[in-house]
Formats: sequence, C-alpha cells, structure tokens
Amino acid sequence: MSSVFSRLLVVLFILFAPVSAFAVNPDEVLADPALEARARTLSAELRCMVCQNQSIDDSNADLAKDLRLLVRERITDGDSDDQVLNYIVSRYGEFVLLKPRVGMKTVLLWGAPALLALAGGLSLLLFARRRAGKPTGSKLTADEQAKLSELLKK
Repeated sequence: MSSVFSRLLVVLFILFAPVSAFAVNPDEVLADPALEARARTLSAELRCMVCQNQSIDDSNADLAKDLRLLVRERITDGDSDDQVLNYIVSRYGEFVLLKPRVGMKTVLLWGAPALLALAGGLSLLLFARRRAGKPTGSKLTADEQAKLSELLKK
C-alpha cells in the first residue's frame, strides 16, 4: 500500500513541478553568446503588452516575439542596452518596463498616497483639537438646574 502511495506522490510531484519554459524560439537566438545574453537580460526587463505580467522572454504572444526580434535587431546594429530600452519605451511608453524608471511621474505616483494619508491625518488631528476646546451641548435652564439639584439631594 505504501509503495503505491509513494509512487503516486512521485507522479504527482513530477506533474505539478514548476517547469521553466522560455518562449524564445531557436530561430530567434543570436549566434554570438555575449549578444544573446544581453538580449535575454533586456527581454527579461520588458513587459509583454498582451500578457502584462510576463516578460517578453517568457511570453508566447506574437507581439512578444516581435519585441524579442526587435531587441536582437537593435543589439546586432550596435545599440547599447540603454539605447535599446529607450527605443522601445519611445514606442510603447514606460508601461513596457517591468521595473519602471525613477522619475518625476513615478515619484508622484508612489508618493501621492503617502502624502494624502499624511494630509488626512493632520486634518483629523486639527479638527479634533478644535473640537476639544469647545463645550458640547447648551447650559441648563433655571428649571433644569433646580430639578438636578433636587435629584442630587435625594
């Protein structure tokens, strides 16, 4: 019984083991290993615009293949890594980068929620301080004061 169970566990492990499968086809690979390594590094930094949470290196989409070929073409033409990235960003926007560059837009994007939370906390604090000094309710009338005194004496 335990033999069957252990074999079943091995089969399940093999079936559900994560398999690393890159979408780069053999016809896309550059002959020079150094250039291919640069292309793979750049492809890992670029987002597939179809899949959106995968790099173009991992995606099987046609657009991802076109971008992989474009990266390799630009590298073989002698562009530096920054020139290749700038070229692709100029056509697809900053969204194509999996790790956005730090700039004024990204600082505003990531800093705005913290600034809004800070402003909200300060306004709540000021509002609470202003209310703390003000009396709540109204003064008792003479009749109410007399009734209260009478109740307290009992």
